[in-house]
This record gives sequence, structure tokens and C-alpha cells, in this order.
Amino acid sequence: MNDLLEHWQLILVPVFFALGWLAARIDMRQVVHESRALPRSYFAGLNFLLNEQPDRAIDSFLEVARVDSQTVELHFALGNLFRRRGETERAIRMHQNLLDLPDVEEKHRLHAMVELGQDFLKAGLLDRAEEIFNQLQGSSQAGEAKRYLLEIYQLGKEWQKAIDLAREMPEIATPQEVAEYYCELAASEIMRSQGELARSHLTAALQENRKCVRANVLLGDVQAQEGQTESAIATWQRVEQQDPAYLSLLAQRLMTAYRKLDRRAEGVALLRGYLEHYPSLDLIEVVYQLVLESEGSEAAYRLVQAELQRNPGLVGLEKLLSARLPLASPESQGDLELARSIIQNYTRRLSRYRCTHCGFKARQYYWRCPACGDWESTPPRRNEEFDQDL
Repeated sequence: MNDLLEHWQLILVPVFFALGWLAARIDMRQVVHESRALPRSYFAGLNFLLNEQPDRAIDSFLEVARVDSQTVELHFALGNLFRRRGETERAIRMHQNLLDLPDVEEKHRLHAMVELGQDFLKAGLLDRAEEIFNQLQGSSQAGEAKRYLLEIYQLGKEWQKAIDLAREMPEIATPQEVAEYYCELAASEIMRSQGELARSHLTAALQENRKCVRANVLLGDVQAQEGQTESAIATWQRVEQQDPAYLSLLAQRLMTAYRKLDRRAEGVALLRGYLEHYPSLDLIEVVYQLVLESEGSEAAYRLVQAELQRNPGLVGLEKLLSARLPLASPESQGDLELARSIIQNYTRRLSRYRCTHCGFKARQYYWRCPACGDWESTPPRRNEEFDQDL
């Protein structure tokens, strides 16, 4: 029995070898046949890529695209490559060339229009991008086109168009984002002292998102602008129920209102209470200055000392040294000033707001990140406070 199996194995080995050789021959013939169909520019482009000459490789691939109108995917790949490299003019020509091909399939034509619209958008040609995406309405690419139209309207600050588009296609914008669009409209009306129009937009914003802090911030601004100081204070205080972290952004507004009503002490007490319950670098900055002005260096020093014990940090330490300087002996003031200035130079880099989506940092607070365009992605907390939480 074993001898029989050995004989069969001896017979099968050459059979399998022959089958493998035949398959290899068939595959090789297929490869050779397909390679003969490719233009020489294609292989030249590959060679340039292997030799780390991307610009010459691109030129060779462009020649392939011109020679063979069937290389649709190559058109798309080259166009996307150009756009990523910031060469929007070449990307536009590539995608326009694809649209001009007489025998291009409908699905490829629509895809090319989407890509061309993105090229115009990347180049900052918003009108031309909007025109392309509007042409795609009613097609299979309509949903994608509307997403880009929303981006165009936001870049162009056409907030009513953005709202209308979000109403038409709710999945492209969250209620929080739509509320921000209304706030943008309201901010424009406040700049023109159009209080009633601003109020209507802010009412709509709160209907979209009852936790929209910015809507109450701006509504308080409208009331303060119209001399309704008590109402403005009450409106700003409602932010505590929405998100108390944003109270730090309102500290200066609240104190200005309380001073206008000649109730400065009440305002200081309110902010000190906020600082105790919702500590932040912005609040301690405002409260420190208020206590320093009204109660003197000793009280300001005690305030910062207590806050530093509760929430240690370099910004608090810098304030502690500032408060200590007037109380120190002349001999030690020089050393304290040196230490304070060193810490202050470092804390300037820490006292920034930071977007949680892209990491963009700024001294000013932005409701929409200037770098990535996300709404409410920057918490109202300074950079040092983030680092303390890590």
C-alpha cells in the first residue's frame, strides 16, 4: 500500500509542475498583452516616480491621459494630486479635460463636476464653485453637492442661504450649527443697531438649540445697547443654566453693566461667587483686578493665594507674585519682579484658547474655529487649564 502511494506521488509531482508552468505562461501572456496596450509615457512616469522625480512623472502621466481617453481613473487621480499639492489651476484643467471628453460615461461626468467644484472651492473661486454644485441638483451627486454648497455659504457669510439649505436637507447641519447661523445674522444686525431684527434671529436660534449660549450673550448685548441694563444682566446670568464654563466670557460685560447701575460691589460679589464655583483663568483675571482696585493689594493677594491653593497653575502664580510685589520689602522686590516677568513670558503662550478638533490656538475666543471651520469646538478655557486636565 505504501509503495502504491509513493508511485502516485512520483506521478503527481510532474503533473502539478506542468500545470503551474502552464498557468504562469497564461498569466505572463496576459501581462505582456496588457502592457503592450499601455503608452510608453505610462512607463516613463513610473520610472520618474521610482527615481523621485514627481514633477516629470506627472508630466508623463498627463501625456497618458491625453493619449488614451479611457484612462478616466488616471484623470481623477492626477486631479486630486494637483489639488492636494495646491496646484488648483492644473487640477481644474485636468477635471475640465475629463468633462470635455466626448464619450465619457454619465457617472464619470458627474464625478468630474464634483471634483471640479472642489477645485474652484480650494482656489477660492466661490461663485464658480457654487455654479457647478447648483448644476448637480437633481442628479445622483445632489447630496454631495449640497454639502459643498453649505460650506460655500459659510465661507461667503451667506447665512440665510445656509439656513434655507439646512431646512431643505437637515442631515447636512446640526441644530447647534443652524443656531449659530442665526447668531451670525443677529451679530450683523447688532452692528447696524437693528435691535428688533437681531432679536428675531436670536429667538430662532434658541428655538433651534435652547442651550445656545451665544444667543443669550448676543441678546444681552442687544438689551445693553438699548439701555435695558437690568434685562441684559438677567439674560447673561441665564448662561449659568446653559453652560457655566462660558461665564468667564461674560465677566467684563457684567461688570460694565453693574458699574452703569452704580452697583459695583454687587457685581464683584457675583463674579467672586462664579469664581468659587466655576474657576477659570479669565475669571480670576477679572476678579483680581476688581479686588485690587477696590480693596487693595493685601485683599488681592489673599484672593489669588486661596485660588492658587484650590487650582494650582502658572497663571495663578504669576498673579500671586504681582499681588505680592507691593507688599514686599524693597530688598526682595527685585527678585520678585524678575520671577514674575519670567513666568509671565511663559504664561503668554499658555493663555490661549484651543480648538479641540484641530488644535488651533488663539488669544481671542472664536465661536467658529478659523482653522477647521467647526462650530463651538473651542471651549471657553485657556490652554493651561486643558493641560491641567490631562
